[in-house]
Formats: sequence, structure tokens, C-alpha cells
Amino acid sequence: MTDKIEKAIGYIGETLGVQPLVTPVAKNSLDVLPIYIHETYRLYKTVLFNSEIILVELKNEDKLSIHQTEKQVLQIRNRLNQKVAVVLENVQAYNRKRLIEKGVNFIVPGKQLYLPELLIDLREIYTHPKSKLRDRELLPSAQLLLIYHIIHPNQDWKLEEQPFKEIARKLAYTPMAITNAINNLKFHGLAEVKGVKEKYIRFLYSRHELWKVAFEQDLLVNPVIKTVFVDQQPKGIYLLQSNTSALSEYSSLSPGIQKYYAIDKTIFYGLRKGIALKNLNEYEGEIALELWKYNPLILVDDLPTISNAVDPLSLYLSMKDRKDERIEMALDEMMEKIIW
Repeated sequence: MTDKIEKAIGYIGETLGVQPLVTPVAKNSLDVLPIYIHETYRLYKTVLFNSEIILVELKNEDKLSIHQTEKQVLQIRNRLNQKVAVVLENVQAYNRKRLIEKGVNFIVPGKQLYLPELLIDLREIYTHPKSKLRDRELLPSAQLLLIYHIIHPNQDWKLEEQPFKEIARKLAYTPMAITNAINNLKFHGLAEVKGVKEKYIRFLYSRHELWKVAFEQDLLVNPVIKTVFVDQQPKGIYLLQSNTSALSEYSSLSPGIQKYYAIDKTIFYGLRKGIALKNLNEYEGEIALELWKYNPLILVDDLPTISNAVDPLSLYLSMKDRKDERIEMALDEMMEKIIW
């Protein structure tokens, strides 16, 4: 896999929270394509939200022609009967605009993810990478690493003792996504990187200080994207309690009538494509599903505490802005119980 494709997969992981597997297109599939397609592109296949996609990398971006690219992408799509996305790295803004006008799926790592066939259009408005990082809070993946480190002080598997690739394997991220997350923590002065051949993360504060510094600098994000409602809990999916349902497990707060569960956004989008979500809507239902920016199950894995609730730090971040005295008291009670 080329560096450009790795960057594209890392960018997908950061923006969409999915970790797609990428493999070269099989030779028997390549044989149905004209020779000039082979000479112009490298082709890879992946699956994104249950849709098969061919990633095509232009071998020489200096020869980019939007008109030819549109025709060749259409030819690849028709011959292989799959969606196609062009992966570019140094494309000018006006050419990106023309690709959008033509309806061509494309990915520019770090700048834009335009997949209209999947109803996805995400773009960065920043131009300088350092200013982009400075003006943002922690990446969701970086926050997951930070919280994992804080709440797993006594486990045999310790984040600081693992090379990047092992962290990626354990936490179900791509190596590129983990590298980006650690660089994000490093940029904000929370961690450093040690090692040459094998790289390791080293946090710069004790666990309690780490939380305090990140919190006081407003680096921590609410993990909840939005809340939706269904009439019954999805079958075959293990979900953790969240919101007041989880807070009642950590404090003396009485659980409300509404049942809340946290669900990783990738899992939710997969369920939404089928019939697993009964009467999905944004207003009411027996079950409230909170879509999370990172997978809440990762943080409670091997954690010897309340097994059916999301971790207390993420829960605090999801509820700290609620203007309800009962909830404020319950959150304080929960945080006082944490052993740093």
C-alpha cells in the first residue's frame, strides 16, 4: 500500500471513525480494464459503511485532467460495477471544485472527503496544519487514548508500554489513526514520543494532572454527536448505558423513565442501513441512542468496575453542561469516587 493510500485511510478513520480494510484489486478484475487505466492508476478496494469502493490513486498528479479523470472513473465503475473514489494529494482548490461539479467521488487526505454516493461531504477550512491543530479540541481518537490511560492504571496492558502498532491493534484503529492521535496529544503538550524503530507514547503528567490540564485548557470534547430514539433496543448488539441511565449506576441519582444507551457512530450507521432500528426518529421512543464519536466499549474493556455503563470520564464530558442541580450533584459524587 502506498503512503498516499495510507494517509487516505487514516483520514477516513479520523473523520468518520471507521477503520476500513484496504487491499489491492485482484488481477482478474484488473484484466477487464484497458491498459491505459493500469498505466495511469493504482487500484485498491475497501468497504465503507457496507458499500464496496474502489480507491484509485493517480500515479502522476501533475498529469491530472478533470475531463479525463471523469471519463476514466466512469469506465472503471462500469467495468467493475462498483463505486469509485479518486485519491489525490496536491490537487488545487479549483480542480476540487470541478470534481464536485462532475459528481466524482474523491479523497484529499487532511483536506476533503467527498463521497456523494455515500452522502458524505467533509472538508477542512484550515490551510496551515499547525493552526488547524491549535484551533481544535482533541481529536476523538486522542481523547480516547487519554481517557484509556487515565482509567486503566492497574491493568497488565499499559498504553505507555506498547508500540504504536500494538496500540492500534488493541484499540481497533489503523496505525495511521493512532499516529495522528498521538501527534495531536503531543502538539497540545500532553504527551511525547519515545523510541526510534518502535515508537512509544509517554504522557507528561500524572493521571489526575493530565485530566486537569486537558480540562482546564478546554481540550476535551463531548463524545456525543447526537441523540436519536427507537422503540426497542437493537438485537444482537451489546450497548452500554449512558446519560442518566449510567449516572444512576455511579451515583445516588434515581434512573429516569427514559433509557439511554451509547452506540459507536459506525455501528449505528451500519444498523441504519438495515431494519434493525425500529421506528428511528429524533423525538421520542422507549430507547434513546447516543451516537458517540469513539467506541465507548473500548474504554471499559477489562475495566473492573461497572460493566454495563460507559466510563465515568466520558460520561462526565457528555453531561457537564446540563443545567440541572440533581445532575450536577450526581456528577460531583461520581467524580469524587474516581481513584486517580
